[in-house]
Amino acid sequence: MRLYILIGLTLLLFLSGCYTKPVRHLASDASLIKSGESTRQEVLQYLGEPNGRRTVGPGVEELVYYEGKRNLLRRSPVIGAMMDDQGYELLIITLTGNLVTNSEFRIFKKGEMDRFEGFTWDEVE
Repeated sequence: MRLYILIGLTLLLFLSGCYTKPVRHLASDASLIKSGESTRQEVLQYLGEPNGRRTVGPGVEELVYYEGKRNLLRRSPVIGAMMDDQGYELLIITLTGNLVTNSEFRIFKKGEMDRFEGFTWDEVE
C-alpha cells in the first residue's frame, strides 16, 4: 500500500513540474489597446503577430487574436493533448490606416466558435 502511495505522489510531483504558464493573456492585453489612440506598432508590440487578418475595405484592416481556454486536465503534459479546450478568447482589432478604430474582446464557450468554421481569414505566416 505504501508503494502505491509513493508512486502516486511521485507521479503527481512529476506532472506538476511539467506545468507551464501560458504566455499570452488576451483579456489583460486587450485593456492596453485604446480606440482612437493606439497605433499598429503598439498593437504588435503588446500582442505580437496576429493569428489572422483580413482587409475589410480601403485602408481598413482587422487583426484577429485568439487563444483556447484550458481546463486543469488540458494543462497536463501527457493527457492534455487528448483533451479539448474549454472555450476560446477572441480579440478583433480594427485598424484604419495605422490607427486602432475599434477593438472587441469576446469569450466563447466550447462549441460557440463553430460558427467561424469556413470563415476566410488570411493566415499570418
